[in-house]
Amino acid sequence: MQCRLLRGLAGALLTLLCMGLLSLRYHVKLSPQGEQETPDVSLSAGPPGLQLQDVFIAVKTTQAFHHSRLELLLDTWVSRTREQTSIFTDSPDEGLQERLGSHLVVTNCSAEHSHPALSCKMAAEFNAFLASGLRWFCHVDDDNYVNPRALLRLLKAFPPDRDVYVGRPSLNRPIHASEPRPHNRTRPVQFWFATGGAGFCINRKLALKMVPWASGSRFVDTSALIRLPDDCTVGYIVECKLGGRLQPSPLFHSHLETLQLLRVAQLPEQVTLSYGVFEGRLNVIKLQGPFSSEEDPSRFRSLHCLLYPDTPWCLQLAAR
Repeated sequence: MQCRLLRGLAGALLTLLCMGLLSLRYHVKLSPQGEQETPDVSLSAGPPGLQLQDVFIAVKTTQAFHHSRLELLLDTWVSRTREQTSIFTDSPDEGLQERLGSHLVVTNCSAEHSHPALSCKMAAEFNAFLASGLRWFCHVDDDNYVNPRALLRLLKAFPPDRDVYVGRPSLNRPIHASEPRPHNRTRPVQFWFATGGAGFCINRKLALKMVPWASGSRFVDTSALIRLPDDCTVGYIVECKLGGRLQPSPLFHSHLETLQLLRVAQLPEQVTLSYGVFEGRLNVIKLQGPFSSEEDPSRFRSLHCLLYPDTPWCLQLAAR
């Protein structure tokens, strides 16, 4: 999201629209709506400890992308994490409501791609996580693929008694901001933050400490105070208010990096992947088959079949 200030030009938007239409066409053709996959027992079986059921995954979206992006996610990784994943949007959608039930959260936030609108949705995500009682909060965008096996492996590596904020830094340096002080004065601050466009995770121990600045309507107020968007605000609260630190991880990816550099052998280890248009060019992972680029422009379906070959529509494809 790079503070979500960099978005494509008209040509980039057109390309994304075409990708969305292709994805929707493919969804209708090969992925029956509501088809359930066999749960992955490797995510919940084993000795006591962190399980996927302990993780709250929040996906931020907007009405404009309900079909072009969400259908793709529902057919792929969300089908493996349905009970742990909630979709946060700004508009009702009967089709999505039928598929997701209570896991579709319609906020009262604006559909605009503005700082207040983005922070409003992040606040809704954070409040829902606090109410859930779960152990981890993970935010992703609607152009992310989440590999639940890799996610669980990463989160299990952190000691339970440690405050954890993990994700991919948006910049190669701390961001600078001005913090208002009494008597119309300001104080310069700098901090690292994880880009929301690649996703990030926070454990409950740290989230509870964030409450004075992030619960209820306070997150929106904090964002307005420093005049920065939602992902930057998370970093500000963690580092400037709590003295915590971002734990950088190279396993989270947004479309603002060169995704083609990832080798096929590395893909199963990545926590999140993305797709989109960057600098006027289509930016996706490099993966040969099983679907063509025309059938699967995001490469998410091909990736899903690589990671989960027992998926029903992957098996149908293999049998052709």
